[in-house]
Amino acid sequence: MGDGALRFAYETLAGRTLWPLLFGAKFCSAVMGWRYDSPRSRSSIAALAAIPGCRADEAEKPISEYASFNEFFTRRIKSENRPIDMTPEAYTAPCDGLLSVYPIENGTVVPVKQSRYTIADLLGSEEKAKLFEGGTCLVFRLCVDHYHRYAYNDDCEVSTPYFIKGKLHTVRPIALEKVRVFTTNCREVTLMETDNFGTIAQIEVGAMLVGKIKNHEKTGRAKRGEEKGMFLYGGSTVIQLVQAGRVDLEEDFFRNTHEYFETPVVWGERLGTTHNDLKEAKL
Repeated sequence: MGDGALRFAYETLAGRTLWPLLFGAKFCSAVMGWRYDSPRSRSSIAALAAIPGCRADEAEKPISEYASFNEFFTRRIKSENRPIDMTPEAYTAPCDGLLSVYPIENGTVVPVKQSRYTIADLLGSEEKAKLFEGGTCLVFRLCVDHYHRYAYNDDCEVSTPYFIKGKLHTVRPIALEKVRVFTTNCREVTLMETDNFGTIAQIEVGAMLVGKIKNHEKTGRAKRGEEKGMFLYGGSTVIQLVQAGRVDLEEDFFRNTHEYFETPVVWGERLGTTHNDLKEAKL
């Protein structure tokens, strides 16, 4: 949807009456998913590849070898184009995206210009939410031209993921200011007992035109940089919750978020380090 259509949907009474069709019944996402899985959708690949942020030259295969738009949208890129900081104390980005970071206070995240939401609602569990009191919430917003695969960002033990049903609002700012999107949209939650950062919760949030969060089935041991899954067509979001006193993030991320600026980051990039007290204890 273009800017004009989104303004109609979120800022007018007539548009809001269409929410059950647009965002509740998954109709639009289902239709677009079918369309972009079709071989006939190959004609749309060139338009996406032409967007500078798409970086089509980083893909493992040339454009001509993709059988559908969705196959290109979920393309793998060459590993050398996303080097991963393997230093144990480095806290790295699990995906490409636009990063915002927020403190978790009294079980609640209060974005600067958006609807507040509780960690219990986000995780679907009051008990799990207690693990992250006083911690940090990292929001990685993926636009259509971002790389739509994501990874484990530390060696860890992986719990069985669980899915929370919901709607499929867009994750663009116009919706975030009107709707508690992250606790309203469908999402999948995984708890990871990491080697260096305590318990991390990773939440993949579906969005409009993303009818499917495709995680690789996995429990048990996972390695840093191992692919966790992907989003199919559309914008989407990865959220990570980090426990209090486990990670020292770069202050620029907090400053940028406070100034309404989302920081571009890429898969494997260092965002911070193990909290100083924990590093000293290991030494």
